Amino acid sequence: MNSASAVIICLAYILGLLFTALPGVGGYGVLGLGIVVALAILLPLPGGPRGWKSPSTALVWLLAGFIGLGASFYLQWRMPQPGPNDISRFVLGGNGNQTEQLFKVWGIVKSVPRVTRSEKGQFWLEATQLEILPDPKQGIESQGNQPVSGKVYVTVPLLQATGRHPGQVVAVTGKLYAPQGPSIPGGFDFKAYLAKDGCFAGLAGRQVDPQEGNSREVWGLWQVNRRILQSQARWLGVPAGPLLTGMVLGGRGVDLPNKVKDEFVQVGLAHVLAASGFHVSLLLRLVLDLTKRFSPRVQFAGGVGALVFYVSLTGLQPSVLRAAVMGFGALVGLVYERQVKPLGALLMAAVLLLLWNPLWIWDVGFQLSFLATLGLLVTVPPIMKRLDWLPTPLASEIAVPIAAMVWTLPLQLYVFSQLASYSILVNAITSVIISPITIGGFISGVAGLVWPPAGSAVAWVLYYPLHLLMEIVRFFSELPGSAVATGTLSQMQLWLLYAALVMVWLVPWWHRGRRWVLIMLFAVGLVVVPVLQERATVFQVTVLDAGGAAVLVAEDKGEVTVISSGDENTALYTVMPFLRQRAINQIDWGIAPTGIGPRSGWYLLWDKVGVTNLASPEPPTASVQSVLDESPIAYQKLEVGKEAQLGLVGVKLVNGTPPVMQLQIGDKSWLWLGNLNSSEQTKLVRGGNLPGVDVLWWSGNKLAQELVDVVGPSVAIASNSPDEETPDHLGTVNSTIYSTAEVGAIAWTPDGGFVTNLEKMENFDPLL
Repeated sequence: MNSASAVIICLAYILGLLFTALPGVGGYGVLGLGIVVALAILLPLPGGPRGWKSPSTALVWLLAGFIGLGASFYLQWRMPQPGPNDISRFVLGGNGNQTEQLFKVWGIVKSVPRVTRSEKGQFWLEATQLEILPDPKQGIESQGNQPVSGKVYVTVPLLQATGRHPGQVVAVTGKLYAPQGPSIPGGFDFKAYLAKDGCFAGLAGRQVDPQEGNSREVWGLWQVNRRILQSQARWLGVPAGPLLTGMVLGGRGVDLPNKVKDEFVQVGLAHVLAASGFHVSLLLRLVLDLTKRFSPRVQFAGGVGALVFYVSLTGLQPSVLRAAVMGFGALVGLVYERQVKPLGALLMAAVLLLLWNPLWIWDVGFQLSFLATLGLLVTVPPIMKRLDWLPTPLASEIAVPIAAMVWTLPLQLYVFSQLASYSILVNAITSVIISPITIGGFISGVAGLVWPPAGSAVAWVLYYPLHLLMEIVRFFSELPGSAVATGTLSQMQLWLLYAALVMVWLVPWWHRGRRWVLIMLFAVGLVVVPVLQERATVFQVTVLDAGGAAVLVAEDKGEVTVISSGDENTALYTVMPFLRQRAINQIDWGIAPTGIGPRSGWYLLWDKVGVTNLASPEPPTASVQSVLDESPIAYQKLEVGKEAQLGLVGVKLVNGTPPVMQLQIGDKSWLWLGNLNSSEQTKLVRGGNLPGVDVLWWSGNKLAQELVDVVGPSVAIASNSPDEETPDHLGTVNSTIYSTAEVGAIAWTPDGGFVTNLEKMENFDPLL
């Protein structure tokens, strides 16, 4: 088999995995393509000779088609599934809802605990036994210990996670729950995130009890990571110490402050905190420089040893494995004095890794790693050629980030719906110090393993470069427009963008003059025009699922009004992802119906998104007022009984404490009832101030029948699962009931009426 045939077969395998994203097509699409090409080769062409290629070539294409088909079946076969005794069987009922029953789960800790954004400790647990704890209120008795299996995603109070380590046997008491998929457009798919690691259950723990005498006190590489971290943080402090460790070993196993991580992501330096090919190439270069006086076999042994050790420390991440495989190929070429073809090595690395784990085809880190490397191989040379008027080092600093960004940007827009505006500039500026810091971090880490004070001393030398890097990142992250929401790309847009890139790469005609500018304009138009067109015409109101908090986003031809009563997590995981998905970069009017408390999500929204006007029925506290005074936000206090027009939303505060608001959006009148209990509802009704409305929006608490009779809504939306008696009460006025906890986001448009997120997913076309 020649090299061309090998390339065809390798690409067919990868396409077979990719085509599984197309329901009803899958690997059959690759098979059909292989058959069509094989027939085109064998059948006579009009006006041409019969058999313009040999039958062996047709056979290669036919074989490639069957390999693509086999790849799609192979991926389905490797999809993790819960075993017959998996712990998830105790929580996955007909609807997958979380149970309120307490469990005690025994198992082996599989990871070093990390700190979540909610300031809780999180670790993986390999479950072995389970006990259903008695609950007299629900009439549940203890059923004794039962053997179980499977991984569990455990979160516990931070102090309960302190001292836990891999190999330790513990018993965790808490509530089991079924991870959920995205409930809002653009939301995080927690269920898929856990499923790819073979986990189908979470445990919200309250207490962790170490089981003395049963723990496996086995030495592990996690101890090496901890020794390096402690050594580098001793003299550098926080966050510089963890930042250095993250730049060396990747940020996945290091508890960096969330603010630091967010700033690096926002300016396009996320790859600096993720173990990747950049780190592997620096490590190999360092090892080869140190061993250049020795024979190629010694250099090979040193390089392979460094690769194995580094890959083990970083936890077998796809991006690192890709670089390690290519690095190993380069070392083999060094020994046998043969030049390795970079593109061939990249393709072979992809196929080998996807044979080992085909699920990595959908791992974003894997995809970005290969695309960035491909960009460096095929796009840096032509860019360098056009920048030949610059000094070579400067041209390289410009060409590398441009090439990587060009090939990764479509995927980043598709996955994250956000553009780091200053990415190229920041990468060009910081590359001068990132490489020395990372090399110094490698040296510090090795020294810290031998003698921790030596590692601390080497790390201390990097104090000023590290703080300079953090200041540069902070400066650019605080600039206006540092992160621009672009809206979600469709799969069709994604495929067209990469088709355009491949065409520019492979078709020489596009290399002449400035013809590549046409492709660039086409790509920009493909992304920007649909967003501008929708923003100019859309009128939509969306109620989001926010775990019981009230969140509504109203859009009218680019003007945006947001109502939110949630905390920082609501803003981070619900409001901001939805705004990115809708390409919203500014909130024109914000309404905080329950005031702005210490943990209000509005602090994050006006910091990361921007808010022009803000209104609330509660007067701001002194601390909030001081923040508002230093910002350009115009604040307005809502008065009981007075109407206010906030963007496209007309607001009238019906009741002050607790707050109740009447909203007028388009031709629909809404009543936001908040979290009123039955007695408060009765008091409100007897006050005679409740209007009749089209839409009732409330927390899900039990609704008083007399309130339902007075309001008479045609649609009722609960921000949580509604009380058991409430549907009967609403049935007396023929209300259509929606619960965001059950159907996800609920969107309303004048033409389409109310549509839930579940209905959108059922009608979803992956190519549109």
